[in-house]
Amino acid sequence: MPEHDTGGTLGTPEQEVAGFLRRRSEQIAQRWADEPLFRTVFTVSRDEAVEAGKVVADALAQVAGTQRVEDPDAAGFTGVREQLARMGAARSRAGLSATQVSSELAALLPPVENLLVADLEGVEPERLRECSTALSVLMGTLRLVAMQTALSEVQALTDRQRLQLLEVATPVIKLWDGIVAVPLIGTLDSARSQVVMETLLEAVVDQHARFAILDITGVPTVDSLVAQHLMKTVAAARLMGAECVVSGIRPAIAQTIVHLGLDLGTVKTRASLADALGYCLHELGANIVNAAPDGAGRR
Repeated sequence: MPEHDTGGTLGTPEQEVAGFLRRRSEQIAQRWADEPLFRTVFTVSRDEAVEAGKVVADALAQVAGTQRVEDPDAAGFTGVREQLARMGAARSRAGLSATQVSSELAALLPPVENLLVADLEGVEPERLRECSTALSVLMGTLRLVAMQTALSEVQALTDRQRLQLLEVATPVIKLWDGIVAVPLIGTLDSARSQVVMETLLEAVVDQHARFAILDITGVPTVDSLVAQHLMKTVAAARLMGAECVVSGIRPAIAQTIVHLGLDLGTVKTRASLADALGYCLHELGANIVNAAPDGAGRR
């Protein structure tokens, strides 16, 4: 019976598979280059797909050599996680579901398994079954690593997009020299309240604002934690040298604040954004006059 282990003696099935992957990495990569997962991701040239396949095959050989074929945290997978993430992301952008991407990863096993059978021709059937099983487990772990990496990338992208949406949904408007406003619409939670505070304080500094208006007309309700965040925002703006005015407190929110026992005695409040702006302009010394009924001008 031929000896296939690189050390000259038969080792474990995992070591046998490791030696096979090292010997046949070029052929494995050539076959993988024709599979949809590689062919549709590496479109510049086939050589690019082959090189990518060799990197994955070498990583698998390293994992098999350590006999940790069931461990997705094996050191050998570290070097290919970024590549697997790139491949998974590319297929997801092409419209494939996670199940379809997983199926494309599963399709990488048969070409390698066929090469393994040919490479170990002449070994005992039981030994061949053991090596095939080790290879199947290794490829299954590769699928798991790829899907974990893809899911992590998706989660990171979702978190970035969520933060961007929070920032877009929290615009700071310059109403007048020295007056900025944040009109809030929709549900407030702790994360968005934190973005409100950061965005408002940055605007106070950038605009050298003396007044900052928090308009919550479009906020249906707040809980105790969000109310405390708003209070902290008012206090932080005051520390930055700006007076914060809260406008548009709805009846339901007013009742919630009263029931929670929160003291707004030190906070300037106004019924509407227009009232808040009028207060700020008055404090800045600006006179507001109404146009004459006939449109003739100011009086």
